[in-house]
Amino acid sequence: MKYVIMIHSNPQPWGHPTGDYLPEFQALPAEQRDRLNADFEALLGELHERGELLGGEALGAPESSRLYRWNDAKPLVTDGPYSEAKEHLAGFFLIDVESRARAEEIAAQFIGPGETVELRPTMQLSEHD
Repeated sequence: MKYVIMIHSNPQPWGHPTGDYLPEFQALPAEQRDRLNADFEALLGELHERGELLGGEALGAPESSRLYRWNDAKPLVTDGPYSEAKEHLAGFFLIDVESRARAEEIAAQFIGPGETVELRPTMQLSEHD
C-alpha cells in the first residue's frame, strides 16, 4: 500500500529542514534538536533499507509557486500560494508499506515541533500500481 506523508509548515524564512526555521524547534535545547535530527536520519535509513521509502522532496518557498485555475474556458495563472493558508506544504515522502497501521507508525515519527504531518493513501488506479 502506497502512502504520501506530507509535511506542512510555515517557517520564516523558508528553509529546509523546516524545523531549523521554526521557533518551536529553535526553542529546544541543542542536544534535543541534535537527537531529533539524528533520529529522523536514522528513520530514513531504516525505511530505505526495508524498501519502504520510495522517494521524497523538499519544496521551495510557497511564494515561488504559481496557481493554475480553469476560468472562462481557459487557464488562469496567478502567483501562489493560497493567501488564506497559514501552513504550506513543505515537502513529501512516498512510502510503500504492508498496512495502514505501519504507515501510521511511520507518519507519527515524521512530526516535529511546529509542523503538521498529513498521511494520505495513494489511489490504486490499476493492478500495476
